[in-house]
Amino acid sequence: MTMKAGTIAITGVGETPMVRASQQSLLEMTVDASMMAIADAGLKPQDIDGFVVNRNSHSADELGFALGIDKRPFSAITDTVGGTGPTASALTLALLAIEAGLARHVLVPYGFQATRPGGPYGFHSREPLKADLEMPVGYFGQPSYFAAMANRYAHEYGLSEEELASVSITFRKWAELTPAAQKRDPMDLEGYRKSPMISTPFRVADCCLMTDAGAAYVVSRADEARDMAQPRVLVDGLGLGTTRWPHSMMFTQAPSIFDFPGRESAKPAFEMAGVIAADLDCAQIYDGFSISALVQAEQLGLCGEGEGGKFFHAGHAAPGGKMPVNTSGGHMSGGYLPGITLLIEGVRQLRHQRDAAQVPDATLCAVTGLGGNSHATTILRRG
Repeated sequence: MTMKAGTIAITGVGETPMVRASQQSLLEMTVDASMMAIADAGLKPQDIDGFVVNRNSHSADELGFALGIDKRPFSAITDTVGGTGPTASALTLALLAIEAGLARHVLVPYGFQATRPGGPYGFHSREPLKADLEMPVGYFGQPSYFAAMANRYAHEYGLSEEELASVSITFRKWAELTPAAQKRDPMDLEGYRKSPMISTPFRVADCCLMTDAGAAYVVSRADEARDMAQPRVLVDGLGLGTTRWPHSMMFTQAPSIFDFPGRESAKPAFEMAGVIAADLDCAQIYDGFSISALVQAEQLGLCGEGEGGKFFHAGHAAPGGKMPVNTSGGHMSGGYLPGITLLIEGVRQLRHQRDAAQVPDATLCAVTGLGGNSHATTILRRG
């Protein structure tokens, strides 16, 4: 089966408040976000006949029961982690189900609870290679892993403090324009330098937020979406890139620790959509850390290899820039629900619903998701 551009559309989106610690359970937040997305699409829970869930969230039967849905003709689970699961991986499964006639409206829910035991470090601590060889010498935790990437990148291409800081400062500027963003305090270079050092060269401001929240979106046939509640946002391109390295080895054994498979995911996504990077109006790039956003901007084709620092420092990605990036504040200032909130922001930009943060006349947006050893690229088009 050949996947075709514009076969499906994202018809409903929803997310709960992005907070540091929620009083709600993970299931409650996920259900609330799902109900928002279903209502946003102008649907009722019983209209949902497909689920694509993430292996790190709740199962389809748990969510279906909580939503009051009697029948689920199609259910699937994404195995890719981080930002790749809720983005291109889930959309690919939804597309295949809809093309095969197995479902009409597919719900993609995702919940994340940073305050759960172990938080985002939990799955790393369960990996024997890390527990035996890395943790005893202090090489543990995502800030340290990605700080090593930043140091290696700086060795290869050069990267000044000002250039690195400009990534965080750019996303904070967008967060200032986003009422729902988790962190909206203005931040300039002086404010960045006051941020505590975590793992050289990373400060707190270089790292994604810790967030409890739920998010969800609904995928429908493109032709049905014409008559639904919201402006139509088509999924024009999908791409997934992977490496041979499992998580237990990728931060130490890969030939290049910062060379994510972003080019491998961008190429098929652009080809499927029939566009190039220069055609984009904006991009939502997975920003677990400042270096990951910087490198992915290069891999997506927003700038040349080794030019990511200069791209952000020149203001190109900031409000009023030639290529707006992470217009909700991203994961570093907006809220950290891996990947899915970036996709939702792309949808809202193309619906022209972002008020002060709206990119004028936006019609084409790229969304990336990073899972470390996997990478997703999605091309969305207002249709």
